[in-house]
Order: sequence, then C-alpha cells, then structure tokens
Amino acid sequence: MRLLEKLGLAAAACLLLVNVAVADTTVKWLHIEVNPAQVKIWEDVARAYEASHPGVKIEMQFLENEAYKAKLPTILQSKDRPNIIYSWAGGVLKTQIEAGVLEDITDQVKGYSDSLTPAALAAFTSNGRVYGLPIALSQVGFLCIKELMVKAKVDPAAIKTWDDLLAAVKTLKAAGVTPIVVGGADKWPLHFYWTHLAVRIGGKAAFDAALRDENGGFAGETFQKSGELFKQLVELQPFQNGFLGFKNPQAVGYFGDGKAAMTLAISSAYNLQRALAADKVGLSEDKICWFDFPVVAGGKGEPTDTLGGITGWLVTKGSPKEAVDFLKYFISKDVQTRLAAGSYIIPVVQGAEAGLNNSFMKMIAANLAKSQYHQNFYDQSLGPSVGRVVNDVSAEIAGGSMSPQDAAKAIEAAFKQGN
Repeated sequence: MRLLEKLGLAAAACLLLVNVAVADTTVKWLHIEVNPAQVKIWEDVARAYEASHPGVKIEMQFLENEAYKAKLPTILQSKDRPNIIYSWAGGVLKTQIEAGVLEDITDQVKGYSDSLTPAALAAFTSNGRVYGLPIALSQVGFLCIKELMVKAKVDPAAIKTWDDLLAAVKTLKAAGVTPIVVGGADKWPLHFYWTHLAVRIGGKAAFDAALRDENGGFAGETFQKSGELFKQLVELQPFQNGFLGFKNPQAVGYFGDGKAAMTLAISSAYNLQRALAADKVGLSEDKICWFDFPVVAGGKGEPTDTLGGITGWLVTKGSPKEAVDFLKYFISKDVQTRLAAGSYIIPVVQGAEAGLNNSFMKMIAANLAKSQYHQNFYDQSLGPSVGRVVNDVSAEIAGGSMSPQDAAKAIEAAFKQGN
C-alpha cells in the first residue's frame, strides 16, 4: 500500500512538472518603436497581461527601422524567430504569406475582428484569411512650425497647390529659413514626395492601371510627371545641408529643435518629434501647423485622397496561441483609447476614437474618415524588391543623379521582374 502511495505521489509530481512546463510560455514581440513614452505604455500592457495570465511571459525586442527591414527575411527563417512582428501590410505581407512564414489567425480572431475598422483589417487579410491585426492608421502631410512660417510671411493655410509649395520654399529661403528637413539617408522619407505626387496626378485609377501594366505601367506618364515635379522642388535646394546623410529619427529631431520650417512626414511625427528633439521637449501643439499635400494642376486625384500607413502586427508560423491572445488584449478598446488619448495613434478599434482629445489628431482622423482612396506606402504596397527600387530612385532624383524618366523606367523594370 505504501509503495502504491509512493508511486501515486511520484506520478502526481511528474504531472505537476508537466503542467508547469506547459504553462511556461514566452511570447517574443519584435517592434521598431523609438518613442520611449509609447513603449512605456506597451510595456505596462505586457506586464498587465502577464499578471492576468500566470506562466506567460511577453518578451519585448527592438530593432531600428532600417535594420528591421534589412534583417527580417533572415529573422523569419530562424528557428528562434519572434512570435509577433511589426508590419506595414501591402506587398511585403503578401510575400511573407506566400513564403509560408506567417500563421493564419482567422479562426482565433473570429468575433473579435468585428470590433476593428473594416478597411484596416482588410489590409491584413488575403483570400478571406486573416494573417495579422492592425493597430493604427496614419496620414502623410506637411508638419510646419508657426514661428518660422510667420518669420518668412508664409501662410501654411494658403499652400493648396504644388506651385504654392514651390513659392513658399523660395520665400522661406529668401528669409534665411531652411524650408524642409528630410531623412534622406533612409530614402523612404523621400519617396513620400514621388508617391504623393503620383497620387495627386493620377489618383487611384493610375495606380491600379500600373498594377495591370497598362498605360506604360510605372514607366507611364503619371509616374514620369511625378518625378519631374519632384525634380522642380529638388532644384530649389529646399532641404537642410547634408540631407542625404540624415537618418529619419535625426531629421524628426531636427524639426523638433525648430531648425526647419517644414517636414513631409507621417502624422505620428507630430508626437515623435518631442521624444527626438535635443531637449526631449520639442514643439508643443500651439507651435505646430499642418497642411495636406498640395494638389497638382490638372491632376486626376481627389484633394481628399490620402497617403499613409495601415500598420499592425503579424504572428509567425508555429507561434503559441498566447501570441494571438495577447494581440487581442493589446489591440483592445481600452488600450487603443489610452494610446489615442496620448496622441500616439489614430485607433482602429471602433469606439476608441473617443480617446482623441487633441485637435491635431482629431483633424487627421477626420481626414482619413473622408478619404475615399487611402494609398499605402508604395515601398510596402509594391513588395520588398520593387519598394526598394522606389526608395532608391527617389533618393537618386533628390541627389540629382537620376532623371525622372529613368527613375520611372527602373521601377517598371523591377515590377515586371517581380511579376
């Protein structure tokens, strides 16, 4: 009897050890966020999740933006790959789905996904299957500094057309003010100009036609003209000295330091500039202005068309179910409302927009709400190989080493090669 009791106790102990082992789950979460205030909120959410889910650990990992893009393909092939990764959706996501490195989370998010903005969720859906969850929307436009605009007697509200922008650049230069700061070393901030001009010139129809390889594809008139207009701006030398050597965080900090009148940036830079400014204070809301990317004379795009991102998170193949469970916890109405209230995001969870208590963020949310065509960043939408060429040729035009015609042809050649 005693022997049986001992065997029973031993079996129970083994079962307990097995249960403990099963409960010990680590979810590795790889992000690129550089704003410490926002990361602090994310960390708080992760610790709260751990507290309510004993045995689960959320391990946050960071990679700088450009390093992340460069290393991700290799990371995804690793046996030790993270479970949750950052995504801009688009063609890069499509490539990852085709490579079989992502988890299909459709069944795990049924019901929950009804709380998300449909257009945002659609960006992470392919052939009716869900591979990721969105976290935020953004718009690209011009942030400006009121004091410097006033100094040069430039009214940002009057900058409606491309010619208005060129005139403003000339006026700012004449007043001794650096017109625009840009992180040219990262290249993608320069593609905002070329891409947004294409959106204004050709609208959604031109982009869709290029995808079908009609009208000359990406070597067609719309895309050549976008390069020509970008070259008009470049020839005015609007950027800070050494702009091709500036990384984007450095450029955003430069703007936050009040050293340039404008920056064409993602709306999140409104808040990010405070964290990246030299004094870590940056520009308060009352010192900043904004105007939408100007329209182009004769352009077929609507003035309400927007360029920006739909960002979110993907779950890698073979990840524990807790990875999706944590994402649902993280992208909840409560957390999204908190992030919206801090002016970090335009939320994607329905009802969380009530947290927006800042006039700037409310304006961006209103712009996105009335946009009938929200174009995802070309360098993401067109996939990694074509997107890299888009960024490269944008930097080449900005540096004066490539013609707009050759730039458009290079993008079309890359697109044909990849399709």
